[in-house]
Amino acid sequence: MSPILVRPVREQLEHDRIIRLLQAKYKRRYAVEANLGSEQTAPVGVGPDAQFPDLVLTSPKSARKLLGVVEVETGESVNQLEAMAQWARFGKLPVEFALYVPVTSTGVAKRLCADHQIGVTEIWTYHMLGDQVRFSQVHRIPVEEKLAAARAAAAGARRASAKAAPKASKSAKRPPKQAAARRAGGGTQGKSKPKPAASSRARRAPARAGAKAARKKR
Repeated sequence: MSPILVRPVREQLEHDRIIRLLQAKYKRRYAVEANLGSEQTAPVGVGPDAQFPDLVLTSPKSARKLLGVVEVETGESVNQLEAMAQWARFGKLPVEFALYVPVTSTGVAKRLCADHQIGVTEIWTYHMLGDQVRFSQVHRIPVEEKLAAARAAAAGARRASAKAAPKASKSAKRPPKQAAARRAGGGTQGKSKPKPAASSRARRAPARAGAKAARKKR
């Protein structure tokens, strides 16, 4: 995989040594391929979506059937950037995802995985004891439980989306206030009101005035 950061030489040597140790360990159960350093020889996925974890675990019986991925971190690479760019992508794979971190980074790794809901099935720590490397498992969930949690989260998101859709549709159909007011007023808003007809008394007034003027002239 493309490195997120450039490790100091000492950490890179430690990183590659641990990968080789784990490669020998996992070979007891899987067919194992490694991506050491800048090497990208064992992809997971194809094209632009291809990922290159440190170890790719496949079935020894069924060629290229992916069973798990392993990622090894050093002190410099246990951070949010690495978690979002790589761990989160590995966690979405429907297989085992084992994360190895220095023992001093245990708390940070657990918090990052919990905060970003990363589907890690195993978290291991390692530390040096003389020339020996000791590994300890500090977190484990079955891959079935990981997949069930992912399905539940997806179902929850679909339900939330379905509930929001009718509300949006109703608000879109709601008429403007002006149109509602026109309907309430019987459609007369904006039209000139008809003038009241003149009363019969008012119409007869000019005739009476003319008759009086004629009598005076006589």
